Amino acid sequence: MPMNAELAHALRRARAHTDGLFELVRSGALYARPIPERHRIIFYLGHLEAFDWNLMARALDLTAFHASFDQLFSFGIDPASGNLPTDQPADWPQEREVRDYNARVRAELDPALARVPEQLMHVAIEHRLMHAETFAYMLHHLPFEQKVRPAVSGAPSGPAPESRMAEIPAGAATLGRKRNNGFGWDNEFDEHEAAVPAFAIGQHKVTNGQYLEFVKAGAAAPHFWVQRDGQWFYRGMFEDVPLPLDWPVYVSHDEALAYTQWKGAALPTEAQFHRAAYDGGIDVEGENVDFRRWDPEPVTASPPNRAGVAQMVGNGWEWTATPFAPFEGFQPFAFYPGYSANFFDGQHYVLKGGSPRTARCLLRPSFRNWFRTAYPYIYATFRLVEN
Repeated sequence: MPMNAELAHALRRARAHTDGLFELVRSGALYARPIPERHRIIFYLGHLEAFDWNLMARALDLTAFHASFDQLFSFGIDPASGNLPTDQPADWPQEREVRDYNARVRAELDPALARVPEQLMHVAIEHRLMHAETFAYMLHHLPFEQKVRPAVSGAPSGPAPESRMAEIPAGAATLGRKRNNGFGWDNEFDEHEAAVPAFAIGQHKVTNGQYLEFVKAGAAAPHFWVQRDGQWFYRGMFEDVPLPLDWPVYVSHDEALAYTQWKGAALPTEAQFHRAAYDGGIDVEGENVDFRRWDPEPVTASPPNRAGVAQMVGNGWEWTATPFAPFEGFQPFAFYPGYSANFFDGQHYVLKGGSPRTARCLLRPSFRNWFRTAYPYIYATFRLVEN
């Protein structure tokens, strides 16, 4: 199959996936705002198609047919704490208008996809798949009665495993990727090596059971926990379940950092993560990634890698101690100059690995995720490092 035909097929598969996510939202809930810091759901219904249109239409020399929607749905938001959006449902277009816009975008773009530059096709596909995860964690915070529950089964759970450390010898970590060697986002370049002294890292992600001891010692409970009648529950996608002690704990960077300090340890740097996760390659088969589950599974559900560390890829992104910043040689995309550069502010930190809702193509070692330190809604966990 020619490359652009293959990419067009991948784009249609990604569309089918995100279309299916919107079908989980019950009638009337499209104007809800499950996360205070984000737009209402209706924005995301229009955003994916508006992004594709704004990205591709100029390259295809197509004339705008709804310029106001192109602008309205062009960019998401990432407000600082205390600067939350105040728009109301009535400020947004009707659902039918948005769906008609989406259909027209696809009708205009699809006959011309073979002429879209490959780089832009990759951007459209991966942007949509990243939003498939973003929208999943938004849905996670939508009340259960506002969602259509598919036929799903939760992962088993048991006691928290004993905490063990794996020794990682000193060596070089290869970060980033080479130019002209496949698609990457602007912040992934250039490939370079970093010398990493020997360190020890947790064999498993920190579990709910381990974090529960921190809560009992006075720490606040994570956002994904709910307490009723003195018992802790995990806030699942479609139901609350008694807190699974052997599942990874989902926390903000601030919470992860506080726990590591309580334990007299540290978070791994991005380079340390690479040493433990990617030395010798990665194998994602059997890992909780690529939309396999809606919720986590036990940290012992998959075997350790060659370094003796389990689930470095999958079952939850992992916070690092590294602020999100450019690598040497960074060049912003000419067609999307703010994609990364707008977040080189010292307020966002790098996450690595992947979650149950991370698409397979985003599991490459060079891919970098990032969020604000207090943001509690994402599928993000952590593990301890001793230097």
